[in-house]
Amino acid sequence: MARLYILVFLVQVVLAVCALISCLSAEEDGIRHLPRIAWVLIILFFPLVGSIAWFVAGRDRKAGGTSTPWATGGRPAARTRPVAPDDDPEFLRSIEERSHKEDQELFRRWEDDLRKREDDLRKRDGEPPREEPRPEV
Repeated sequence: MARLYILVFLVQVVLAVCALISCLSAEEDGIRHLPRIAWVLIILFFPLVGSIAWFVAGRDRKAGGTSTPWATGGRPAARTRPVAPDDDPEFLRSIEERSHKEDQELFRRWEDDLRKREDDLRKRDGEPPREEPRPEV
């Protein structure tokens, strides 16, 4: 009989922890009937009944379930924007343009610095500095 009590206690604790996690991670529009703090207190003070009440009456099943394909009758839900920035072609294009401009500017500064150092070395060695046309990029 003691094993049964231990098992029921463990089930109650696991259920309460799952209900608390679900309640605390639910969006505001996904909570029904009571404010979030009231649900948390009910789950904490009445773990078994409060957890069951949360899963039955407290959370909105529609709030989290619309993103699955089977919730829309087998058709995937239409997305209005990409999920991640690396899936957005416009974002990728803007990064490519920005990095291309930055790379060109960096290469130009490196070339200028290299010419300056070469001229300084030639002056130190007594050679006249070379006049080279700068390539335009």
